[in-house]
Amino acid sequence: MNIILAQAKDASVIHNVMLQAFKEYEHATPPSSALSETIESIEQAMEKGEHAFIGYIDEQPVAMVRFTLSAHGIYFFRLSVIPEMQGQGLAKALIAEIEKFARTNGKTISECKVRMSVPRNIELYHSLGYIVTKENKEKNRNGFSLSVATMEKQLTN
Repeated sequence: MNIILAQAKDASVIHNVMLQAFKEYEHATPPSSALSETIESIEQAMEKGEHAFIGYIDEQPVAMVRFTLSAHGIYFFRLSVIPEMQGQGLAKALIAEIEKFARTNGKTISECKVRMSVPRNIELYHSLGYIVTKENKEKNRNGFSLSVATMEKQLTN
């Protein structure tokens, strides 16, 4: 997989991959707020400092992850792999790229939040050295309350 650092002009690609990946959560309780995002909202977020990586195979976008940087770390979210490509290590490749980017930029912590109702995602991050540092109820962008685990990994050079 060829991974590129996206630009705001890539918002439609990011949006398309994200919608394909999050479609499985449209009937979840609550449904994922990712499904209500728009190309414009992603573009605006990127113009305000959000970043994203897009993974391509044979020039087709198959995966992406969005992220922000803070003083000490990197926070990633909306990790997305299109359904027909899941289970092939693409998410792990994106996370490795996120961690490399963070270390290159002097960050020491990688963090994400995971729905507690999706144990396979918690297991994925756990297998990569992430630990649950907090469990709480949060409201998503659509105002629904859900149980979320915050997971972190200490990054070393």
